[in-house]
Amino acid sequence: MFARFCILATAVATLTTVAMPPARADEPGYGPNTYERTLQALAAHEKIASQGGWPKTPGSVTALKLDSQGPDVVALKQRLIASGDLPAAALPGEVYDATVVEAVKRFQRRHGLSDLGTVGRLTLKAMNTPVETRVNQLTATLGRLKGNGFNFAHRYVVVNIPGASVEAVEDGQVRRRHLAIVGRPDRPSPVLQANITSVNLNPYWTAPMSIVKADIIPRMRKEPGFLARANMKLIGAENREIDPASVDWATLVNPYFYVRQEPGPTNSLGQLKIDMPNGEAVYMHDTPKKVLFRSDLRFNSSGCARIEGVRDLAAWLLEGSEWSRQAIEDSIAKGERKNVQLRKSTPVAWVYLTGWQGADGQTQFRDDIYGLDNPVGVVLSTIQPRKPRPKAISAPQPVVSPVTAIGTPHFTTRTASN
Repeated sequence: MFARFCILATAVATLTTVAMPPARADEPGYGPNTYERTLQALAAHEKIASQGGWPKTPGSVTALKLDSQGPDVVALKQRLIASGDLPAAALPGEVYDATVVEAVKRFQRRHGLSDLGTVGRLTLKAMNTPVETRVNQLTATLGRLKGNGFNFAHRYVVVNIPGASVEAVEDGQVRRRHLAIVGRPDRPSPVLQANITSVNLNPYWTAPMSIVKADIIPRMRKEPGFLARANMKLIGAENREIDPASVDWATLVNPYFYVRQEPGPTNSLGQLKIDMPNGEAVYMHDTPKKVLFRSDLRFNSSGCARIEGVRDLAAWLLEGSEWSRQAIEDSIAKGERKNVQLRKSTPVAWVYLTGWQGADGQTQFRDDIYGLDNPVGVVLSTIQPRKPRPKAISAPQPVVSPVTAIGTPHFTTRTASN
C-alpha cells in the first residue's frame, strides 16, 4: 500500500516539472501558458487514474483536529499523498500534526476553499471527487483554451466564473486578486469578452425587466412598502416618477415603467460600478452585502459579478490618471454621481475554468457549478474570436463599360468586399 502511494505522489511531482517556459513570479491562472501547464496536469491525473485513483476518505475525518490520533489520520494522509499535497515520507505515524495541517491547507487552497487546516464538509466532498472527474475537468479546460478567442493584452482583467474570483493582469503578472460573487445556477454569469470603458461612482441601479417580473412584483404583492425601504422609484414615460400606490400589483404582468434604485450605500450596485459594454448586459460592481464574500460558495448574483475590494480594482484600472484610490473615496463620500472614463479601455474576459495548472505547478480545481464540463458545454463556454468589424461600404458608383454590340452602355457596380 505504501509503495502505491509513493508511485502516485511521484507521478504528480514528476509530471508537473516537464520543461516549460520559465514561470514568472505571479502568472495568472488564465494566460498564454495555461494550456501547456494544464496539459501536464492532465497527464499526471490520467496516470493516477490508470493506477486505480486515490482512496476514499472516510467521513469521520471531519472530527480530526491538531494532535488527533488514530487510523483516520492515516487514511487522510494516504489521500493527501495520492494528490501530491503531502510528501510520501510523511505517511508513517498516526498523529494529526502541523505537517498534516499544512497539507490540508494546501489541498484547500487548490480547491478554492478557506484554508482552515481541518476537513469540513466541502473539503471532504472535494477529496472524494473521483480522479476521473478531475481528468474530465482538465480535458474540458484544454478544450476551451484550444478554441480560445481572447487576446492576452498588456493589461487585462479576467473573471473565472467557477472560481468566483478576479485577476487584474499586467505584463503577464497578476497585480491584483479579488474574490467575486457570480451568477447562481438558475441565473448564470455568461462567458464573454469585452472592454472596460469607465468607472461609475455612486451609480443608479436600473433593475432588469427579468428581475422586475421575477422578484420585485412578487415582493410588492407581499410587502407594499418594499420599494420605499429599498430606496427605489418607478420611472415611466418621459422620465416621470410613478406613485407605487397607483399600480395594481395584483394583476400587473407587463410593467409600463422601469424600476430605478437611487445611489447610496444600500444600492444593489454598492457605490461603484465598472462598465464593460456587452451584449449580455452584465458588469462588475460593488455590493452592500459584503458578508457574502466570506462564503466559499459565492454563486448568489443574477449574472453580474460583485467584486470584493472593487475600489482597489477601479484604482488599478484608472492608473495614470488623476483618479487615485483616495480621489475615488473622496468623490464617493460626496454622494455625487460621476462617470469616469478610462484613458484607454481594458480588455476583460469572463471564463469558465474548472481545472488548470498554475505557474507554481499546483493543479487547481473548482466545482462545475453550471454543468458545462461536457462536449456541448465546452463549446458553449469557450470565448469565441471577435468578428472583424465590417469595412465601411461606400455608395455604389456606376462604372461605364465599353459600348456593347447593340450600342447600349453596360453598367456594373463596385462595392467594398467583406
